[in-house]
Amino acid sequence: MSSIRLAELAERIGGILEGDENLEIRGIAGLFEATDGEISFFANPKYAAALAVTKATAVIVRESWDGPIPCAAIRVKDPDKAMAMATEALGTLFHPEAVPGVHPSAIVSAAAKVSPDASIGPFCVVESGAVIGAKAILTLGCLVGTDSIIGDECRLHAYAVVRERVRLGNRVVVHEGAVVGSDGFGNYRENGTWRRIPHIGTVEVGDDAEIGANVTVDRARFGTTLIGKGVKIDNLVQVAHNVKIGDHTVMAAQVGIAGSSTVGSRVMLGGQAGLAGHVEVGDGARVGAQAGVTKNVAPDTYVTGYPAMPHRKAAESQAHLMRLKFWKEKVKALEERIEALERLLPKE
Repeated sequence: MSSIRLAELAERIGGILEGDENLEIRGIAGLFEATDGEISFFANPKYAAALAVTKATAVIVRESWDGPIPCAAIRVKDPDKAMAMATEALGTLFHPEAVPGVHPSAIVSAAAKVSPDASIGPFCVVESGAVIGAKAILTLGCLVGTDSIIGDECRLHAYAVVRERVRLGNRVVVHEGAVVGSDGFGNYRENGTWRRIPHIGTVEVGDDAEIGANVTVDRARFGTTLIGKGVKIDNLVQVAHNVKIGDHTVMAAQVGIAGSSTVGSRVMLGGQAGLAGHVEVGDGARVGAQAGVTKNVAPDTYVTGYPAMPHRKAAESQAHLMRLKFWKEKVKALEERIEALERLLPKE
């Protein structure tokens, strides 16, 4: 697809069109960057000035927006969702369809099972007993280990590694450089040296999950490290051995989850949040950026700070800390007054 009529795009994303229905859309860009033939989107009123000067052919806006719009518009309830749908509608412009088959430079074991409509890219390795599902795509340099299962319509980006006996559900996306099934960090001490503990478990990833670039998901020592359905993991996240993550949880970059912790469903973990081992975070909880979770977090609560605590309490603690200089000076002044008064007392 080289372009799409604006009327067709509005129909696909379920929006109400204002403007010329025959305009052709060839791409997507931000409000400042967009030019003729491109569509942009406007969701946050703080960018009203950018909307006023955009050169986009059309914009996606919230249906309640009552400010000026300098071009054609598609009004929707949720601009973020609509923009994602628009990107999918223009998908072949940005993500050309993969050609089914095995690239000549790929190494695929005769004992592997690869769907005929899957795509195995250059320099990929698919080991013995592995299963590659229908319409799955392995791009440059991916590794699928022995007896691993890659579900239907999965996409492994460049240099993604899925080690032995790992199972990915359907429509899972693994981004560049991620490793699923690496050995967990487990050692015991003997005669002053560290000895490695073998990790013979596995990892299971649910349908529609997404694993960001350079994420590491460790295999279980025994049993299974579990990533639930629809989980979205940002780049540079560490998920340790035997961790359980519930369905539709999301976590931002540089989150670290120590071994044997359990994270419920619909949880939100902010960037650089850290979870100690063997803790539980309940369903629907939110953990703020850089929070340090050392104890269990109740469902549907919001915690921040270190150690992580209910947000209001953490904010109060921070406010008190910022007044520490004031109280230090006040105490010093009181001590000086007491000393002065003591000098006035008669000596015994």
